[in-house]
Amino acid sequence: MKGELLVLMGMGLIFIGFMLIFLGTLMSASSGEANVESGGVIMIGPIPIVFGTNRGVTLAMILAVLLMVLWIVGVLLSRRV
Repeated sequence: MKGELLVLMGMGLIFIGFMLIFLGTLMSASSGEANVESGGVIMIGPIPIVFGTNRGVTLAMILAVLLMVLWIVGVLLSRRV
């Protein structure tokens, strides 16, 4: 029962996130003014390739990779204990 509730809550949060992104896109498109910036991370094995349209986006992607590595290290260390 508890696991089912957590799954439903997770799916609900994902749905809300998609709706917020969709509404944000509609609002920026209707204003007529659009400033689009993008970035991403491609993981090839343990090597991340980070790219972005400007320095701020690229730094955000590097921060995301660092947080991901810290999370993985934390999970691995918690399983040893």
